[in-house]
Amino acid sequence: MPELPEVEVVRRGLTTHALGRTVGAVEVLHPRSVRRHVPGAADFAARLEGRVPTAARRRGKYLWLSLDSGEMLLTHLGMSGQMLVQPQGKPDEKHLRVRLPLSDGQELRFVDQRTFGHLLVDAPGERDDVPASVDHIALDPLDPDFVPEVFVRALRARRTEVKRALLDQSLISGVGNIYADEALWRARLHWSRSTRGLSFAQATELLGHVRDVMNEALEVGGTTFDGLYVDVNGRSGYFERGLNAYGREDRPCGRCGAPIIREAFMNRSSFSCPRCQRAPGTRR
Repeated sequence: MPELPEVEVVRRGLTTHALGRTVGAVEVLHPRSVRRHVPGAADFAARLEGRVPTAARRRGKYLWLSLDSGEMLLTHLGMSGQMLVQPQGKPDEKHLRVRLPLSDGQELRFVDQRTFGHLLVDAPGERDDVPASVDHIALDPLDPDFVPEVFVRALRARRTEVKRALLDQSLISGVGNIYADEALWRARLHWSRSTRGLSFAQATELLGHVRDVMNEALEVGGTTFDGLYVDVNGRSGYFERGLNAYGREDRPCGRCGAPIIREAFMNRSSFSCPRCQRAPGTRR
């Protein structure tokens, strides 16, 4: 699933290619992609036609275009969603779900193989620049308003495993499985460590690694697996080459040489070094 760095790369691309252009007649080619827009596909298209995107914003994994109408076009990429900018008339992608023509001869295309992503037109929430449906999402660690000390205190007050806390979008947004595993490897913490057992210094160091790994991923366009994540121009990210834990089962740890292991975690996988990241209760 695209995480914060990947969504931020897409947001930057939309800032370059979509702002200030007028949206033409929108085509919804698969109703599941607008399932969260309760009034339906026809209303979705009508609310967008003739509108002009004025800003591209993001909170965690949610991305939206602010419109001159005061509403927002909210996007969640799900597992395989892509927001592409293509010339009008270019052959359609196999999994094209929604088409938004723009006045400069290009169009936004929402492509989604697995159809877990979605688009909707939303009204502002309590903050005028944030859609109502994402008001409850916590700030992400790259947001200028994010306060590290507040997060660290909240993390240590939880009674849960540290990786579960990192994936809790009400505590911190934008962190998914890949970057949680990478930050925990850098911090030498096992994913099942109790948040209550973390010192203030350990929690602060972990947050620093979360920020570092995301910024490093941003510099190379994010992480692409199976070609499902690309930027608005169809380019893959290259952070996969810099991964130390995620997806590296049986490969040697870059720090100590022990084979990376994979463990079941919340119907997915968690990758760690059994020597550098000792599980709670195991002998040193």
